[in-house]
Amino acid sequence: MTIKIIEPYKDSGSRTELIAEARNVSKTFAEESGGARMALQDVSLAISPNEVVCILGPSGCGKSTLLRILVGLIEPSAGVVFSHGQQLRGIHPGASLVFQNFALFPWLTVEDNVRVGLHGRRLSRVAESELIAAQLEKVGLGGFDRAFPKELSGGMKQRVGLARALVGKPELLCLDEPFSALDVMTAEALRSEVYRLWSEGKSGLSSVLLITHLIEEAVFLSDRIVIMDANPGRVRAVVSNDLGHPREYRSREFQDFVDHIHDILTAVHLPDVPVEPRMPPSANLERITPIPAVNLGQITGMLEILHDHGDEMDLFDLNEFVSHELGQTLTVVKGGELLDLVETPGDLVKLTGGGKHFLQASVAERNELLASRMTGLGIFRMILHMLDSASEDGIAGDDVVAAIAAHLPREPAKQLADTVCDWGRTVELLDYDAVRDVWSKKPPE
Repeated sequence: MTIKIIEPYKDSGSRTELIAEARNVSKTFAEESGGARMALQDVSLAISPNEVVCILGPSGCGKSTLLRILVGLIEPSAGVVFSHGQQLRGIHPGASLVFQNFALFPWLTVEDNVRVGLHGRRLSRVAESELIAAQLEKVGLGGFDRAFPKELSGGMKQRVGLARALVGKPELLCLDEPFSALDVMTAEALRSEVYRLWSEGKSGLSSVLLITHLIEEAVFLSDRIVIMDANPGRVRAVVSNDLGHPREYRSREFQDFVDHIHDILTAVHLPDVPVEPRMPPSANLERITPIPAVNLGQITGMLEILHDHGDEMDLFDLNEFVSHELGQTLTVVKGGELLDLVETPGDLVKLTGGGKHFLQASVAERNELLASRMTGLGIFRMILHMLDSASEDGIAGDDVVAAIAAHLPREPAKQLADTVCDWGRTVELLDYDAVRDVWSKKPPE
């Protein structure tokens, strides 16, 4: 895999096609002390039709400020903003924005919150209601039109924000860290939902601009990744993302791309030539990957439901059957997939041969099968190796959490440790003394 670092800005001969364009934009904010802080310095960026662009960088690098300048919510201190070759004056007419904190009106129903996105459209009340109902169906909220925000989960609230942004059929959807307030699996489900809505081409949406500080999120969604520096904010590089779709977080190609973007973000100086890919890890340097925060009882319950429905179900039918939020169902499915008990071709969830064998086995045989699968996972092998090397007193829980955090710095280490402990104790791979917070290896029978 070769990463292509392209010019941060290239003069285009067809600027009338560009949906949004910042040319040599700078922004300075006045501070209460009387001084001034430069948030952006000489930034140029263009958003073309039919692309997903992610702006990635550390907190305080001006990502959100640049987005707001591109859509006309903030005026630049220097430089010019254009839309389709014309200087932008006021709010960009073809852009809509989804915020990090949902930004719903608590006193309005779901329908009326989405209706805000039709402000300025001269439509009858009936036509508005039809458009809103159709958009709510697209984002998976059909039937929730009369609910109030307080009755919704975080993921559902963000779906309302997404419906509100899309109901007016914008050409540019701007997302300002929209998934950061959500749990991991709900965020993953909504990322996939945004990509589906864009790629289907039925909503009139041409391009997406996403602000994020998560490398995985940028790699999953983007065609181009704009990497920014801070103090003041400026574009360090623009990286073309040529990974094919669908993209799989656990694939080696995906993880290698994430590693390369991380190298660029953490480099003191950007090389003058494209970054060469690092050598793949040697066989003895194992990649440690996280496991989903789900218990084995939930996975077993899912297997039994699938068995009762002919050994396979559509994901969304399964979710409706168990009456969970989609993110929670996805978590359970991911757990079963990781243990090779289910497979997920397309939108189907199917029992594997191992899953069918598991359901027919005795309790002891089930534990033996699961233990075998767990010891094939890098995170279990790492912890079991630590326990093998430990004294008879075992290992302090804080040391296990620290080891996980060292290998997976962007994951919730304590939650991962709790899940590993729960799985390992269930199948008697390890033991845990909750009073002393000490892990130990389960002695053989």
